[in-house]
Amino acid sequence: MIHRRFLSQYHVRSTADFQRAYRRRCRASDQWIVVFGHPNGLPHPRLGISASRRLGGAVVRNRWKRLLREAFRLSRPQLPSGIDLIVIPRSAAPPPLEALRGSLVRLAGKATTKLG
Repeated sequence: MIHRRFLSQYHVRSTADFQRAYRRRCRASDQWIVVFGHPNGLPHPRLGISASRRLGGAVVRNRWKRLLREAFRLSRPQLPSGIDLIVIPRSAAPPPLEALRGSLVRLAGKATTKLG
């Protein structure tokens, strides 16, 4: 049985992990999100979200984070394993969940191929 909860083992929380992904410069983007990738040495992917204040107020930022966590949770079997994904939302209006899921899977694949 596949567990689909968003457990703490799937979170990128440390500043060092975020900085490693940014320094690696393996990124892919579209009109909604920017995804940075970095190998994590684990058998599963992890998600980190960086939603700055320029995105909007707390309600907008929290909506984005909820949608991104749900897209990650539902798409986890299709995502490459062993990679940290740092996601930065681009626009104030979040897209529908299905569009965000497709975007996350596609951009995670692109970032992984850039890693080599």
